[in-house]
Amino acid sequence: MEQRILDIARVTRVMKGGKRMSFRACVALGDKKGTIGTGLGKGADVTMAVNKAVNQAKKHMITVNMINNTIPHEVRKTIGAASIMFKPAQKGRGVIAGGVVRVILELAGVKNVTSKILGTNNKINNARCTIEALNSLRKVKEKVKTVKPELKKEDKPEIK
Repeated sequence: MEQRILDIARVTRVMKGGKRMSFRACVALGDKKGTIGTGLGKGADVTMAVNKAVNQAKKHMITVNMINNTIPHEVRKTIGAASIMFKPAQKGRGVIAGGVVRVILELAGVKNVTSKILGTNNKINNARCTIEALNSLRKVKEKVKTVKPELKKEDKPEIK
């Protein structure tokens, strides 16, 4: 499993005696073979926050349905103000995406896809929206067997 840090922020909590500092980390974890997960962790220092985020990402892994290193169909997902659109791309096109979306798609093993971030620029919300969009991909069956129903002629009385 490969991990990449999507976002690190120093956050403060106001207490009676003053401000208490802590760190928040957002991490993506993937095997580049179709499995991906993201996690959010908070801790007193950066390494503690990253370790908590990695543990959460391991607990929330999903499998991405892919065909020939691209997604099977177009998908659009909205969570809050974050909105993401994915389109399948031809072989050799590459990952056309920006920010955390590119990182997540590369860790998932998607090689050819076009995407657009609509709405917010918040990294955590865009990461969450990307995971939901990848999770909503349906499997496309290789061969779809169609059965033609036999039409029966209705017995209609002849009108003279």
